Amino acid sequence: MTTPFPFTAVVGQDDLRLALLLNAVSPAVGGVLVRGEKGTAKSTAVRALSVLLPAVAVVPGCRFSCDPASPDPACPDGPHEPGRGTERPARMVELPVGASEDRLVGALDIERALAEGVKAFEPGLLADAHRGILYVDEVNLLHDHLVDLLLDAAAMGASYVEREGVSVRHASKFLLVGTMNPEEGELRPQLLDRFGLTVEVAASREPEQRVEVVRRRLAYDDDPAAFAARWADEEAAVRQRIVAARALLPSVRLGDGALRQIAATCAAFEVDGMRADIVMARTATALAAWAGRTDVLAEDVRQAALLALPHRRRRNPFDAPGLDEDKLDETLEQFSGDDGNGGDGGNGGDGGDDDDPGPDGPGGGGGQPQPESGPQGDGGDAARPEAGEGGQPQASGGQQQSAVRAAEPFRTRVLSVPGIGEGAAGRRSRARTEHGRTTGARRPQGALTKLHLAATVQAAAPHQRARGRSGPGLVVRRDDLRQATREGREGNLVLFVVDASGSMAARQRMSAVKGAVLSLLLDAYQRRDKVGLVTFRGAAAEVALPPTSSVDAAAVRLESLPTGGRTPLAAGLLKAHEVLRVERLRDPARRPLVVVVTDGRATGGPEPLLLASRAAGLFAAGQVASVVVDCESGPVRLGLAGKLAGELGGTAVTLDELRADSIAGLVKGIQGSRRAA
Repeated sequence: MTTPFPFTAVVGQDDLRLALLLNAVSPAVGGVLVRGEKGTAKSTAVRALSVLLPAVAVVPGCRFSCDPASPDPACPDGPHEPGRGTERPARMVELPVGASEDRLVGALDIERALAEGVKAFEPGLLADAHRGILYVDEVNLLHDHLVDLLLDAAAMGASYVEREGVSVRHASKFLLVGTMNPEEGELRPQLLDRFGLTVEVAASREPEQRVEVVRRRLAYDDDPAAFAARWADEEAAVRQRIVAARALLPSVRLGDGALRQIAATCAAFEVDGMRADIVMARTATALAAWAGRTDVLAEDVRQAALLALPHRRRRNPFDAPGLDEDKLDETLEQFSGDDGNGGDGGNGGDGGDDDDPGPDGPGGGGGQPQPESGPQGDGGDAARPEAGEGGQPQASGGQQQSAVRAAEPFRTRVLSVPGIGEGAAGRRSRARTEHGRTTGARRPQGALTKLHLAATVQAAAPHQRARGRSGPGLVVRRDDLRQATREGREGNLVLFVVDASGSMAARQRMSAVKGAVLSLLLDAYQRRDKVGLVTFRGAAAEVALPPTSSVDAAAVRLESLPTGGRTPLAAGLLKAHEVLRVERLRDPARRPLVVVVTDGRATGGPEPLLLASRAAGLFAAGQVASVVVDCESGPVRLGLAGKLAGELGGTAVTLDELRADSIAGLVKGIQGSRRAA
């Protein structure tokens, strides 16, 4: 077994280490979500924590890690008599992003259950993680059906496996730790709220600290055992401190003053529900125990807020996590009390010794990320102003304008891809999936996962006499088993092709256009799509954002997008076609939906409309589902966007028609136009 990197040898990352240690002291805090860029010791610190956890007493031979002092009465390996047990190290179980449902919850042998009446159950990762750590790297990429199972287990402290009326239940209480890179997409709000604490991590910008990171990593890679031995004393000290804090925890007093500060803080930051108040209370108590105190102070409440609230105050996926620390300090000061829990609320220290990994620091709060710079125009090919609305020249059409802010987003109509796909689970288009409504049955290919009971009985029934059936039971053989085929929803690749030319800047339409695209991005987030962004203006088109699961990144690119110059529509379509070609090689099962946002004009070069028409024909020939959002306005309309939609083999909608409360049957219109094509 590989020697893990020592927890105490991790350089910096005080908030991360503190959040993990608080959960080691009090697992009731509810786990940790670690957000940050790649290469910031997220996984290293989590794996190192398991070595510091105290050993676990278990019933000998129990696959479900029952506590010998109070064994689970419903344990599948039970019943167990209370008594002495054996000790083993606490486990850290990793859940792969691509794991199957059976790998997570366990596998039940349906064939033996039907034929022999035996509950043959093979435990899954939820059983292995009981009374330990369940670690999910890239938790934001976890499939929805696995997220649902995690939510159920975290809420009930138990895992249920049910197959056609045959069920198994076992206890499953674990410390949930997830790591993620926000650039790869955000987490579902339901799962986000299940994490007690969250921390933001980033690589240090201090040269000396970076040098020490490299020095320690190279030393560890050269000889892991020798490196770990150098840190053995520090590891032992932290391990003993965890044990002492756990013992002190029941004696910690959470006074009324601290409770008022907790409630006032959660109310001031408008967090939903009451889970935040409870998590803050448990975190503040754990902070006091970690510091060796029996009273919760205002500094504990402040640090608890910085760890427990940033991810709970988001109202949409484009809000950056974080807290206004000035507002936090004002709230704590306003509700400070005289029962030993008061203070100015501005001190982040814990009063502990100098070896403390440090409750000081931002704890995930702090500044908001700044928008990235958008594409800059080259000023070429823009000497002549384009024709604006009604044939009038625009003063702004021949030069780049600064980026305008997006209008307020709105709920959009559902756009979907016609037909039935087989892509990753999501919420947009029809697809054959492992979850959803049953539509038929087939012979299983490999292990049986979803039994179609009626079809299995129908297949077995004609052979009962030949098989010598004599009792009430049904004689079932492997060839009789039928797998249920199901239909659900898939996520798609929504590729936005946005006209950023001078004609789009007329009458300040770009604000409304950005608001519409932002609304569609929000819809893509909720439907678990990948998104990409192609823009065209001036003399060429560019991929502003390659296909990604991060709608946040797309929103940032969109917000900083300037306008101006000519309208190379053909270049935009060709660039989008190339993006789809490359993405099809990477992810052939994910079907695309192209959303072209334009007024349909094309300028620059010889016969620009003819070139655009030929480029659009590539999409029609490849049967790529497409929608043109017609941005033309004014009393004189040329109808060019509608013509473009016909050449793409898709449909056109106006900005007003894109709203969910405008027209009915938009999806039918898309599908009807595709069938006609």
